[in-house]
Amino acid sequence: MNMMSMKQLSFLMLLQLTCYFNSGNCGKVLVWPVEYSHWINIKTILDELVSRGHEVTVMTSSASILINTRKEFGIKFENFPVSLTKGDFEYIFKDLLEKWTYMEKDSFLSYFSAVQSLFWKYSDVSMKMCKEVVSNKKLITKLQESRFDVLLADAIGPCGELLAEILKVPLVYSLRFSPGFSIEKYSGGLSFPPSYVPVIMSELSDQMTFMERVKNMIYVLYFDFWFQTFNEKKWNQFYSEVLGRQTTLSETMGKAEMWLIRTYWDFQFPHPLLPNFEFVGGLHCKPAKPLPKEIEEFVQSSGENGIVVFTLGSMITNMTEERANTIASALAQIPQKVLWRYSGKKPDTLGPNTRLYDWIPQNDLLGHPKTKAFLTHGGTNGIYEAIYHGIPMVGIPLFADQPDNIAHMKAKGAAVSLDLETMSTRDLLNALNEVINNPSYKKNVMWLSSIQRDQPMKPLDRAVFWIEFVMRHKGAKHLRPAAHDLTWYQYHSLDVIGFLLACVATAAFVITKCYLFCYRKFLKTGKKKRE
Repeated sequence: MNMMSMKQLSFLMLLQLTCYFNSGNCGKVLVWPVEYSHWINIKTILDELVSRGHEVTVMTSSASILINTRKEFGIKFENFPVSLTKGDFEYIFKDLLEKWTYMEKDSFLSYFSAVQSLFWKYSDVSMKMCKEVVSNKKLITKLQESRFDVLLADAIGPCGELLAEILKVPLVYSLRFSPGFSIEKYSGGLSFPPSYVPVIMSELSDQMTFMERVKNMIYVLYFDFWFQTFNEKKWNQFYSEVLGRQTTLSETMGKAEMWLIRTYWDFQFPHPLLPNFEFVGGLHCKPAKPLPKEIEEFVQSSGENGIVVFTLGSMITNMTEERANTIASALAQIPQKVLWRYSGKKPDTLGPNTRLYDWIPQNDLLGHPKTKAFLTHGGTNGIYEAIYHGIPMVGIPLFADQPDNIAHMKAKGAAVSLDLETMSTRDLLNALNEVINNPSYKKNVMWLSSIQRDQPMKPLDRAVFWIEFVMRHKGAKHLRPAAHDLTWYQYHSLDVIGFLLACVATAAFVITKCYLFCYRKFLKTGKKKRE
C-alpha cells in the first residue's frame, strides 16, 4: 500500500472515530453543485461536513470544469456521463459570461432581454444534463439505495430539487441571488417591499429618493411580470413528466427545507426574513496564512506605502491591450507596490512597482498588514474577504451581481466604483488615491469587518448546523411558512378584500334601499296629510 493510500485510510478511520464520538449522528449528504465560484462556496461547507464525519457525495458530470475529483480529499464523487464534452461546457460558460461582460447597457429593456436570453441558454444546457441524469435508471437506483439524509443544491442550477423529489430526501439550498429576487420570492416566499428594498441588479441603495423608488418599482414590475431566470414553461413540463403529476419548477423549488443565503447584514440591506432563511455570507473567510517567500519579499519592499492587490477574477482572460495599458499606466503612478493577477500580454505602460501573476493568494494578501486597497471586479467571495480583513475597495464590476455588489459597498462607504470600458487612467488613479488616502473608507470597511466577525455563531458553523438540523429532524417543516400553500390571490388577500368589499357594497345597497323606501313612504304620508 503506497503512502497516499495509507494517508487516505488513516483519514477515513479518523472520520469514523469523529462520527462515533458525535454519538453516531453522522449522515449522508448528496450534493448537486454549480461550477466556478459557486463550487468554491459550497465546497467550504462540504469540507466542514466531512471533517465532522458526514459522508458527502457530489454529483459530477463527465463535462465538469472546475470540480477535480482527484484532489478533493474525503469527498465521494458520483460521476455521470453526459453528451456534452468538458470543452463544450467550458466554452458555453465563458461565452455567456463574456457576452454579459461586454453587453451594451444603453437601454434597460434591451439589456435585461439580452440577459434573459443568456440565462435561457444556460437553462437549456442545464435541462439537457438534468434529463440525462434522471433518465439514467442505473444511477437513480444506486442513489435510491444509498439512502441519503439530505440533498444540498445551489438554487441557480436547477435539477437538485427534482432529484430530492425522486429520492424523497429533504432539500437544502445554497444561493447568492437570483435576478430580481425571483427565486427567493416565488419559490422561497420572501417579501421584498419595493419602498425600501432595492431590487437586485438595480444598483440602488436602501436610501432611495422618490425617483429612485419609481425606478425600483419599474424594476420590480419588470422582473415580476416579464423576466424569467429559466425557461419555466419547459421546466414545468419536464418536471411534470418525470414526477407523473402536474407541477412547476417554482413549486418544486419551494419545497426546500432551508435556504442558506451567501450574504449577511454587513453586506445586505435590511429586509424581511423568514425562519427557514439563514444568512451565511463570508463562510469561506479565514485568517491569512504566510505568503510564499518571493511574494513576501516583494510586499516587504513596499515600505510604509504598502501594497495594492488587483484581480478581475479567473473568468476574464481577454482584456484589450488598450484597457490593460490604461490600467497599468494608473498603477505606475501610485507609490504603493501592486500585485496584479493578469495572464494577458504584458502592458507597455507597466511600471516597476507592478508585478503580474497568473495566480495570487488573494485571502492571504488581503490579510497582510501592508495591504492598503483591493482593486476588484466585485465578486462576492472577494468582497467578503476584503470585508473580513478590513480592506477598502476600488470596484470595476463586469457582470452578474458584481455591479450590485460594488453598489452596496459604495453605499456603505467602503468602495469607489468605476466602469472598465469608460474609465481613464486619471479616473483609476483618483479612485485609488481616494480609498487609500481618505481615512473614511478604511473606517467604514473596518466597521463592516467588526459586524462580520461579531456574530453568535460563525457563518460556516451556522450553515453546517442547519444542514445537520435538517438531517436530524428529517426536514424543517415547522419553519416553512404557510404562504406556500396559498394561491397568489390568497397570499395577497385579494379574496378577503373582495369579500369585504362585497359586504360593504351589500350593506351600502341595503341601507340605500331602506333609505329610499322610507323616504318615499314619508313623501306619500305627507301628501295624504296635505290632501
